[in-house]
Amino acid sequence: QVQVVESGGGVVQPGGSTELSCLVSGSIFSIYSMGWYRQPPGGKQRELVAHITSDGSTNYADSVKGRFTISRDNARNTMTVQMNSLNPGDTAVYYCNAQNIATMDGHNYLELWGQGTVIIVSS
Repeated sequence: QVQVVESGGGVVQPGGSTELSCLVSGSIFSIYSMGWYRQPPGGKQRELVAHITSDGSTNYADSVKGRFTISRDNARNTMTVQMNSLNPGDTAVYYCNAQNIATMDGHNYLELWGQGTVIIVSS
């Protein structure tokens, strides 16, 4: 069974840093793209934070460019995002997303999401 599991999160002071990690567990053959999305409080829509493909191409939301860095380890099926210079506007539930997942036994998953992890930026 393929699962997406996030780790990290918590309360961070403004200006601080933290890191989120995501693991796609299971008998994985390949994952085309992985990304972080976030949903701020107050009923706002989920939005893309950063995205990385299997060849290392990245894409960032304008609001996090220069502050967040996404990376992945294809051999371990993991992805991390280093988040610096955090501000209260970064407070949200952060979700890991994986797309076009192929397993060793020939199954394919179009898209899977993690359960989400909370980051609160507050003094």
